[in-house]
Amino acid sequence: MTLVEKINNDLHDAMRARDELHKLVLRGLLSSINYAEIAKQKKLDDSGVIEVISREIKQRRESIEAYTQGNRPDLADKEKAEMEILQQYMPAQMSHDEIVTLVQQVLQEVGAKGPADKGKVMQKLMPQVKGKADGGEVNRIVTELMNKL
Repeated sequence: MTLVEKINNDLHDAMRARDELHKLVLRGLLSSINYAEIAKQKKLDDSGVIEVISREIKQRRESIEAYTQGNRPDLADKEKAEMEILQQYMPAQMSHDEIVTLVQQVLQEVGAKGPADKGKVMQKLMPQVKGKADGGEVNRIVTELMNKL
């Protein structure tokens, strides 16, 4: 079963259960997937769908931050609930320690000598963590470790 099929099945289950939040989030997600397919002019595979879900999660994170700064906890809680639903369709996320270990391996493979080599490191690292870790966190870890070189 593909990821889109699973999302469709879960949408039908949410409709039967009259779960408005799940229904709203899953319909929005399917719409975003459809727009991405139209833009690329082809059906998305599971990795393409994961990219769309990652984008949606990132938007929710930014909204949560904005609502928290704007003293709107009610809206921030709604966005958190939506983000939790979306995260169910993501592959298992890497822990901080796993990311650090992977970054250290890539630093050795690339032979990075300082912050100037960050582009080479990120180019090799990002395909390995795609969908499994937040890009911002990976960037922070890479910067931190490269500044120690």
